[in-house]
Formats: sequence, C-alpha cells, structure tokens
Amino acid sequence: MRFTPEELMKKLPLPATGKWKEGVWDLEPFEKEGVKLIFFSPRGTDYQTVHDQDEFYFVIRGTGKLVIDGNAFAFAPGDAFYVPAGTNHNFTEFTEDFATWAVLF
Repeated sequence: MRFTPEELMKKLPLPATGKWKEGVWDLEPFEKEGVKLIFFSPRGTDYQTVHDQDEFYFVIRGTGKLVIDGNAFAFAPGDAFYVPAGTNHNFTEFTEDFATWAVLF
C-alpha cells in the first residue's frame, strides 16, 4: 500500500465538530494489529488530547513547535518525535502547510 500527503490532503478537512472547530484535519488510512497510521495536518488550533497508545510523529512539511508534557520543541520537515501514552502534547505555532505522519502503537 502507498499513502501520499497529496492524496490525503484532497480528502481534508472533514466536517467540523464541537472539539475541532476548524474542521477535522486527520485521516486514519491504515490500521493493523494495534498499529495505526494517521495523517495529521491541523489548521488553526491543534485540539488533540492525551492518547492511550504510544505515538511517533514524523514531520512531513512545515515548521512550528510540539509541546510534550509542557516542554516545547521546535520542528521542521524530517524531524521525528516520540510521545509516550498518557502524555499531554499538542502542536503550536505551526505554519499553514504543516503536515505529519503519526504512528500509534
């Protein structure tokens, strides 16, 4: 299987919800045996909450900061981050072209 940011961006945003006021900006194109691939490209504000799985982020494009448990880390394309399950985290100050892969396991 092949997944490209361009193909997935064409499907976004999904309709807004009470939590994601600017629309839902993530898709889950693959899941198998407890591993989930997510394409995430938020606009406006990142409203994500704590996950009950460990997570890797692989930044595709854009810049900004990822705040993990109160510590802010600048990011750029090619960067990877690990976020343990149960840890508060969200993206801030990100550019309009920001997109990342997330792998939950």
